Amino acid sequence: MAVSTIVFPFRRLLLAVALFSAASVAQAQAVKPFKDELFSYGKVLQQNDDGDDLTVDYQELRDINERDEIPERRVKRAYVSLGVKSEQVNETLDIGGHSLDVTRVGPDRGAAFTVIFVHGRGGDRRLGTNDFSFGGNFNRLKNLAVANGGTYYAPSVRSFDTSGAADIAGLVKQASERSGGRPVVLACASMGSFICWGVSRDASAVAALGGMMVMGGVSDPDFTKSAAYKAKLPMFFSHGSRDSVYPAESQRALYRALKSKGYPTRFVLFETGSHGTPLRMTDWRDALNWIGRH
Repeated sequence: MAVSTIVFPFRRLLLAVALFSAASVAQAQAVKPFKDELFSYGKVLQQNDDGDDLTVDYQELRDINERDEIPERRVKRAYVSLGVKSEQVNETLDIGGHSLDVTRVGPDRGAAFTVIFVHGRGGDRRLGTNDFSFGGNFNRLKNLAVANGGTYYAPSVRSFDTSGAADIAGLVKQASERSGGRPVVLACASMGSFICWGVSRDASAVAALGGMMVMGGVSDPDFTKSAAYKAKLPMFFSHGSRDSVYPAESQRALYRALKSKGYPTRFVLFETGSHGTPLRMTDWRDALNWIGRH
């Protein structure tokens, strides 16, 4: 009897640990729906690579003028849920001896996953936390994070060079440590893509990442030399076909080169979309779940 009273509780403990671990993995990989009927991709015009290469219909009259109360400035109320603002704080973090201003939405410890968004030139942390601009897409991201036990950071990047990349690499590592090593996704828009490419060369930051997103950004011809490439870090790209700042074709060429080598990557093109279209139209839930599966 002495053996049974020790062995069976121990087996129950092992089972409980296994179930908890499985639940944690499932939570990290399956972000629950939030306003999917408003934010999911519309008509798919073309699909290749088992759905990893998508061309999605985009129409300015429908996707801006009919969606916004004030075009490009204030989305209609149905697209936002403002209760999440109670989870939002502005703070200044110490990153390797440098001060980094961020807006955090969600807990600062124990997040099930973390998303960090890096703005482009002329922006700051306010761009990635504006509830009403970009069709309410950042409000949706904040709600997706909080509803699924995650945390969202929008930092103010001080420069789009190695110093700026070092700050964000430090934030990636800090977020990973504070969450107990759970996945961190780094998303960079426009000129902010220079930050993503810089972080991709930091092996310790890459080890803390679950995936990377480049939205309307520049392509990196030397990505195959990076730590991220060696680690096969999942890469998600979204772009407007009429982007006059960073041409979509150069980003698609990188996608194709990676895909031809069996690299985990996805490319979503918004037909007729411009430079800012990916911030408005990228389906955050779809992207996060795709990264979680890889």
